[in-house]
This record gives sequence, structure tokens and C-alpha cells, in this order.
Amino acid sequence: MGEETALCARVRAALPPERYLHSLGTMRLARELALSYGADPEEAAVAGLVHDLARPLPAPRLLKAAADFGILIGQVERALPVLLHAPVGAELARRHLGVSSPAVLRAVSLHATLGPDPSRLDQVVYIADKAEPSRSFPGVEELRALLRASLERAVLRALEMTLFCLLERRSPIHPATLEGWNWLVARLGSKGGGTGDAARDEAGPGEVPGGGAPGAEV
Repeated sequence: MGEETALCARVRAALPPERYLHSLGTMRLARELALSYGADPEEAAVAGLVHDLARPLPAPRLLKAAADFGILIGQVERALPVLLHAPVGAELARRHLGVSSPAVLRAVSLHATLGPDPSRLDQVVYIADKAEPSRSFPGVEELRALLRASLERAVLRALEMTLFCLLERRSPIHPATLEGWNWLVARLGSKGGGTGDAARDEAGPGEVPGGGAPGAEV
């Protein structure tokens, strides 16, 4: 508890108040989902707390930090630098906050786009970011309802909302998002059925750069 309190204080000092409250909400929901779906609750809490550490950075600083850290900057990241806040934030958490767990750092790095073969922790942090209590956008209550029954189906629906929004806006789609989608569809089936986590055995939408509608990979 003491370590978490100290980490909360350091994250709070690094974020604007509204972003910090979102991070606390993500931390709490991630821990709750981890307990329900078999991820490590303490790792989920830490990942949820630090996931947006780099979110306040403007695009030029994200691009520079990514280059300095050796993070791959592809065509999509150059078009939407905000996506880099996830891997840049993971590196900042490692370098400056002492977060060393590879699983936590991976979950933070993937929370904006997801990716292929996502772990339970990856999914928990991804969906907690979208569904924590302060989030308000069309479809968020559907995600929260799905989470009561199935982690993977909630994540699949969040990805579906994200893809629809990006296609509607004719925005670039990150390959990792498509890989996450394909992985979940293969597990659950094209109609969201299948046997992946139907008995609760098992984790988009969110902010669009410059707006608050669902669908951006942030």
C-alpha cells in the first residue's frame, strides 16, 4: 500500500488533474477486472495508474522521445503521434518511476492499440482505460455491461467501435489494432460467439485527438 501511495503521488505530480483522476479510475477498474478474470491485480493496478504518463506530451515531444528511446515510428505513428504516448509512457515509467515488470510495461505499451496475442493483463488495461467510471461516450455503458459477462467480448466490441470510427473518419488504422481484432475474432468467432470466455473464465473507444467521441486508438 505504501509503495502504491508513493507511486500515486509521483503520477499525480506528472499529470493534469483530470488525467490523474482518469488514471485512478483506470487503476481501480483494472484491479477489479484482474481479480475477476485471472490477471495479477497488483500488476493491473500499476499499469492502470501509469498508463497515461506520456499522454500530456504534445506531438513533437512524443516523436522526439520515441526516437530517443528507440521506439519504432511507423507511417501511422507519424500521422497520429498521439498513439506514441503508450510506448513512450511505458519507457518513462521504467526509467523514472521504477516500474520493471515486463508484463506491466507491455500492457502500458499496448493500451492505445492492443496487439497480437494479447495477455489477460493487456486486455484488462486496454478495456479499463475505455470503461472506467469517468468515461462518457456513446457505447460505454454497453462495454460496461459486456464486462460483467466476458472480458474478451468487451474488448472485441471496443475494438469494433474503434475501427468503425476510424473508418468513418478515413483515419489510419494501426496494424496492431487489426492484429488484436483478428486474434479475438479467431478466438470468439465472427459473431462474438465461440468458447473463448463464455463462462467468465477469462479484457476504441475513448478520446479522438482533438475531441471526445469514441473510436480513437488512445
